[in-house]
Amino acid sequence: MALEETFKRVQAASRQLSLLSEEKINHILTDLAEAAINRIPEILSANASDLSRMDPQDPKYDRLKLTKDRIKGIAADIRNVALLKGPLGEVLQAKVLPNGLDLQKVRVPLGVIGIIYESRPNVTFDVFSLCLKTGNALVLKGGSDAHDSNTAILEIIHGVLRKNDVTTDIVTLLPADRAATQEMLQAVGYIDVIIPRGSQGLINFVRENSKVPVIETGAGIVHTYYDISADLEKGKAIILNAKTRRVSVCNALDCLVIHADRLDDLPAIGVGLAAKQVKIFADEPSYAVLKGTYPDKLLAKAEEEHFGTEFLSLTMSIKTVSNLSEAIDHIAQYSSKHSEAIIAEDADTIDYFLRAVDSAAVYANASTAFTDGAQFGMGAEIGISTQKLHARGPMALEELTSYKWVVRGNGHIRD
Repeated sequence: MALEETFKRVQAASRQLSLLSEEKINHILTDLAEAAINRIPEILSANASDLSRMDPQDPKYDRLKLTKDRIKGIAADIRNVALLKGPLGEVLQAKVLPNGLDLQKVRVPLGVIGIIYESRPNVTFDVFSLCLKTGNALVLKGGSDAHDSNTAILEIIHGVLRKNDVTTDIVTLLPADRAATQEMLQAVGYIDVIIPRGSQGLINFVRENSKVPVIETGAGIVHTYYDISADLEKGKAIILNAKTRRVSVCNALDCLVIHADRLDDLPAIGVGLAAKQVKIFADEPSYAVLKGTYPDKLLAKAEEEHFGTEFLSLTMSIKTVSNLSEAIDHIAQYSSKHSEAIIAEDADTIDYFLRAVDSAAVYANASTAFTDGAQFGMGAEIGISTQKLHARGPMALEELTSYKWVVRGNGHIRD
């Protein structure tokens, strides 16, 4: 294994990392936020090099793109993480057994976390800040499309670590080739968990090929159901925000599911969407209503392939249903279990939807754009987990820990 020595160094560094004080960790994070701001020109130059190799029409282009404001936002998230109380050492459970043994269930780091990600260089900053705060060492495997950006960011991180007398081995960036990915997926005994962030194809590949445990995150096939009891004004604002706030992220709306008795609201809902140049693939009933009121160049008939698709662009589909059960069935069939919403005024309908829909985040009368660790008050996030084992939804500090049992005795032996 060509990278075995690299993995060994990261694993050794993880044991040192767990002993850093929270004060020291917060100081490093504050320094990193300042360094990110001070070196914006350097980061943007590297990012421009990456962008020059990608078609601007590629849905991943916006994910790859960094701007001055986005870097300032990243720095603000790093500062937020520094301000949060660290979870390490938290006593989750404590009890004294009848025989006098003192037991405590205590939060500890996962150890070494591997991140495989595409196109999003902000992930390099985000996951480092979260992993440092939780005492986890980090193996990064970015895509070739963001290699220059990731390299520049890692150099800044390493500079801050050296300034604070902390080994740079706590975070390493692997080569951008496929061979490095394969070695990472086989690094049993060195990497404790792998978290893929990117397309459904990437997530499927990691899940199917990894011998290291995997937490699935990222792919979002997002629905919003517009119920017969929906308020039109709320619906217009929510749908427009969920679809167009930022199209390349995993919480963006992909499919509007609408009650047949409210199809006449579609022209009003479509005004804002048309202004943003959203292309709609509509099923037969919704197409009939929108034809003539929605721009012809932006309207097409939906095919089966347009349901269950994460568009990552100014594109969405519309599905008409006759009742709540049909809406939930459609979501269950095509959802990636990321985020789903209902727009409704009937309390019983809302309650049923929130209980019946099986996704990491379910909303009533709110945009799915809020599925985000920072928006949930968790600081930055390492991803949105769409599975049920270990963690679900935005993964921040607590989700990057495990626990161990600490047992104190006084010469105890078992009969």
